Amino acid sequence: MNYPTESLKPLSRRLTCSDCGTEFGCDLSGNCWCAEETAKLPMPITGSDCLCRDCLRAKAAAAAHATT
Repeated sequence: MNYPTESLKPLSRRLTCSDCGTEFGCDLSGNCWCAEETAKLPMPITGSDCLCRDCLRAKAAAAAHATT
């Protein structure tokens, strides 16, 4: 069965930052804003979820500072 591609919308979900509680969107099609970030952290541990842009950047900066 063929489905028209124009009817398919990217999968997205609303998340709440595990650190600060800010609500943000995540595009599950692989085009999430976090893919554009230069900061890379391990995936969240079990029971937590993704971080918002500000918290991701803050944690990455803290991790970089801790290693220098």
